[in-house]
Amino acid sequence: MRLIATEEGYAPIEYIDEYLNLTRHIDTAPSRYLAIYYRQTEPVRQLTDLDSRLPEMDAFGVDVHLLGIAAPGVQAFDATLGTELAALANETLVKAIARHPTRFAGLTAIAPQDPAAAAREVTRGMRELGLNGIILNSHTHGEYLDDEKFWPILEAAVACDAPLYIHPTFPSDAMIAPYQDYGMMGALWGFGADASVHVVRMIMGGVFDAFPTLKVVLGHLGEGLAFWLDRLDNRYENIVRRGGLGPLGMKRLERRPSEYFRTNFYMTTSGMNTNPPLKFCLDMFGPDRIMFAIDYPYERTDEAVPFIREAPLDEAARRKITHENAEALFRIPPV
Repeated sequence: MRLIATEEGYAPIEYIDEYLNLTRHIDTAPSRYLAIYYRQTEPVRQLTDLDSRLPEMDAFGVDVHLLGIAAPGVQAFDATLGTELAALANETLVKAIARHPTRFAGLTAIAPQDPAAAAREVTRGMRELGLNGIILNSHTHGEYLDDEKFWPILEAAVACDAPLYIHPTFPSDAMIAPYQDYGMMGALWGFGADASVHVVRMIMGGVFDAFPTLKVVLGHLGEGLAFWLDRLDNRYENIVRRGGLGPLGMKRLERRPSEYFRTNFYMTTSGMNTNPPLKFCLDMFGPDRIMFAIDYPYERTDEAVPFIREAPLDEAARRKITHENAEALFRIPPV
């Protein structure tokens, strides 16, 4: 059984150095946390030394890591530095893939701080560098892709038929206050909260009416949205019937909110290694929209791999989830 893991973190050392430099000038809860994390030898090695992960991949039978730059990525910086680091990250990634073309694939990092430059990097990443999609670490300085100033990025993604992986990051400055206690601002809760806000903004903002073929990938079995779709439909339709779109600032959509999720979104199993959530998503969407992921180095390979190997799936569904869907969506060559 081929295993393609589709949400695997990496970072060039130059990015980590620049982020540590940034933390000398800003003081936020995420920057304090990441400053501690990026000063630890082992996490930095895991993110920067891509060859070092191959023995663990071999030990657990993971054939391919689809690599994406770790949060918050180049979106943490100003437009000029972010754009430069995105290009460097993508070139670093291409070199690693060239060393191990059957073991690594990669997602194009972009800096939406300069939307035109980010759109060009999408095209370069897909058409010149041969990467497999795009990664965005959710919001960019508190702004989301429903803002039309970012739509050149989406135009480029559609033109290149590039799937867009929206990876979580810390909540924005506008929403982080309640998340700063009890370890809630990171992967425990804040990451998923921010990513789900991003996606609901895109759906309710009409992004998928403007870009009906845009493909979006979410980790963690859809960041909780699979459970919430019927509620989104119910509230949207209730407000439409009552004529309440205007006062609430809502847009009239061409379809119900859940329909966009069912046709434009894919999800991965990253960090979700129990059967009931997987079964729920299979019941909701079927096996064609789900892909295996580990979320290395933040989650454990020795938990994710046994889970997917032993999950109660028929063999056709298991093949789709473990590798066939990733091969098709990200154009990863089959064996």
